This record gives sequence, structure tokens and C-alpha cells, in this order.
Amino acid sequence: MTSSRRSLGYVSAYPVVVAYAADSIAVDYLVVAGGGGGYGGITTDQYGGGGGAGGMRSTVTATGGSGSLETPLAIARNENYAVVIGAGGAGGSSGSPSVFSSVISLGGGYGDGITGGSGGGSRAINPSGTGGTGNSNQGFAGGNGALSPGVSSGAGGGGGASTVGTNSSGNTGGNGGSGRATSISGSSVTYAGGGGGAGGITNGTGTDGGGNGNRAGVAGNGTTNRGAGGGGAYTASGGTAGSGGSGIVVLSYATSSGTITIGAGLTGSTTTSGANTIATITAGAGNVSWA
Repeated sequence: MTSSRRSLGYVSAYPVVVAYAADSIAVDYLVVAGGGGGYGGITTDQYGGGGGAGGMRSTVTATGGSGSLETPLAIARNENYAVVIGAGGAGGSSGSPSVFSSVISLGGGYGDGITGGSGGGSRAINPSGTGGTGNSNQGFAGGNGALSPGVSSGAGGGGGASTVGTNSSGNTGGNGGSGRATSISGSSVTYAGGGGGAGGITNGTGTDGGGNGNRAGVAGNGTTNRGAGGGGAYTASGGTAGSGGSGIVVLSYATSSGTITIGAGLTGSTTTSGANTIATITAGAGNVSWA
């Protein structure tokens, strides 16, 4: 436990000095939102794009988008701090935000060019459509889709925490954007990859947990607790768009500085890595506190 010292007066000729607990605890965090669902497209060969990854904000190793690494929060003891784990979006729906105290990561946009933490890929539009934008310090944009009636059709891949989703090319759907790794848990784990877009001949591939596109079948879902985007599809040909993966909150602090309580409504656990305690929260909404 960190401490400081102060004089409380004198006994005889000598000062009496005591130690007291620091007022706050420095807490590193990773906050990843729910990934966006893929899109099922609309008729006339407008195939669905891949879902964008949930926004990623982090104080360790790397953060999402083009932003700088974030600053740990100074946490007061015996105070409640809100935590919410964002759900992944179903096909045709964006993901939900994840929250730790004042830190909010935005849900990924779904695969119709929708803006989010990372943007959803564009569906195949004649002559071309633009992928949804990502939040600058959370993720990147989705890829573009294009349609040439009677010739070719392909949808864009969803954006990821590290790169944009790729554009479609002819009858090939775009791949999902790359996720980004962080070692906040003590080992390197990659989060927030984008989903692949559907293509007329070749479907796009999901990246770093993102679901694969599937024009006429069941597209892949984003990985749970990675905030990855779902794959795009084409419902008019019997396809089903994939869902985005749920988000996660990981908190790291010096074990010697205090003890965390994970409150009701939250699913989580704690481990240690070196001198730090790691709290991993995977579902729910509630409060955490430190003593």
C-alpha cells in the first residue's frame, strides 16, 4: 500500500509520525464495446457488409484507432464506479457501448456502412458505397462495397481497432480490419477485429475474431468478449448475417494498493500477474469498488 507521512505533534522533544493510506489507486483499464452485427443486404444483389468491431480504449500496450495510449484513472477508495459490458449486435444491429467509470467505448457499427467504435462495411451499392467511419481513438472505418448490375457485387469488410476494413473487389467481399493486441492481463491478447463482407463469388474473411461473410449461408459470429464484428450475408439467397461479439472490461492495479469488489449484476474474476491484480469482467452491469 502506498503511503505518506505527516507529523501529528510532539511528545517530549520528539515528533510523532504516522503513515496513512493514499487517497487514490491508479487503475489501468481496457474497455472494449460490443461488435456490430453483419448485414443481410437487400434485394437486387446488394450484399451485406461485415460488422465493425466495438471501440477499444486502453492504457496498456496500445489503444484502438489512431489515438494515443490513454491515462490510468485515479480511483478513490470506498466509492462505486460503474461498469457495463456491451452486448454484440445481432445481424442488422450495431453493438452496445461498454463503460468503466468515465471511460465509454462505442459499439461497432453494423454492416450497412454504419458509424461506430469501428465502422461497419458498406453493402454492395451501385456504383459504390462508403464504409461507416470509426471513432478516432477507438477504431477504424469499414470498407467500401460496390455493385455492377449483372456483372459483379461485393460488400465491404467491417473496420477493426488497428486497420480499416478492406474494400470489395469485383465479386469478392472485403475482409475485416485487424484488431489490436494489449498485454494488460499479463499476456498478449488481440481484441476488436472486423467481420467479413459477403461477395458474389468469394466472401470476405473476418479478422482477429471477426465472423466470416457468407452470401448464401450462415455468416460467422464475432468472438465473445473480444468485441469482434459479425459477417455479412445476403438474405435473398438464404443467407443469415452474423452477430457481433460481446465486449469486455479488464482492470489492472498494484496488489499492494488495495482490494477490488466486483458488485452484483457483474460477472467477473480476479487473478494476479507479477505485482498486479487483474480483474476481468465479462458480462452484466453494476459497480466495482476498492478498499
